[in-house]
Amino acid sequence: MTLSSTVLITGASSGIGATYAERFARRGHDLVLVARDKARLDALAKRLQDENGVAVAVLQADLTESAELAVVEARLRDDARIGILVNNAGMAQSGSFVQQTGDSIERLITLNTTAPARLAAAVAPRLAQSGSGAIVNIGSVVGFAPEMGMSLYGATKAFVLFLSQGLSLELSSKGVYVQAVLPAATRTEIWQRSGMDVNALPEVMEVGELVDAALAGFDRREQVTIPPLHVAARWDALEGARQGLLSDIRQAHAAERYRAPE
Repeated sequence: MTLSSTVLITGASSGIGATYAERFARRGHDLVLVARDKARLDALAKRLQDENGVAVAVLQADLTESAELAVVEARLRDDARIGILVNNAGMAQSGSFVQQTGDSIERLITLNTTAPARLAAAVAPRLAQSGSGAIVNIGSVVGFAPEMGMSLYGATKAFVLFLSQGLSLELSSKGVYVQAVLPAATRTEIWQRSGMDVNALPEVMEVGELVDAALAGFDRREQVTIPPLHVAARWDALEGARQGLLSDIRQAHAAERYRAPE
């Protein structure tokens, strides 16, 4: 990955995506900005070009629509200048699981899981062949916290974490860096769009602080970056416990506690 790699960012019209665009533009990267709102993308692109002297392309797409998602996939496959993908586009869940409709479930799963997986799959072969590049997937701490009561949203973010860790294992030896970023509550428009009041939350991180922390993890080549986690050893302990669990799995027979008494 060269310093001049173009960065493609999804969900780039506001919030985390727009802030990533600002930060990468300051670093001298050209950009491809993807979102549904072309007017906001155009305004952001012009501002970043004027302020930073970088080239900014706009790609209007609704990533829940397969045909529009395919256009972004093609750009990732064919544009050799793109060396960094930021999978940021996503939506949240309002209401309990029993309040969800079939259409809302499909839309959330498509945007939060199918789209980032397909986009990563579109760019990964080219990056692996070149021996450089990066894929950044924006997850959430909700992905390992079913207690937070966002079952569907949390499940999609658990997928993002698992996908990122799996891709890191597959691609790191080929020179491709994969990072999962796990925010907690962050002040973005995702709350309003999902019908939730962000001001009702006791603690909320500002988006600039979140992205700056995520980029600090990016520069350190962390596989998993959790900006709101203040005791890093907690993550290390969780990973150690997971590895210990795996070491105690024996595939040939069921555990003794599940066997019927003779």
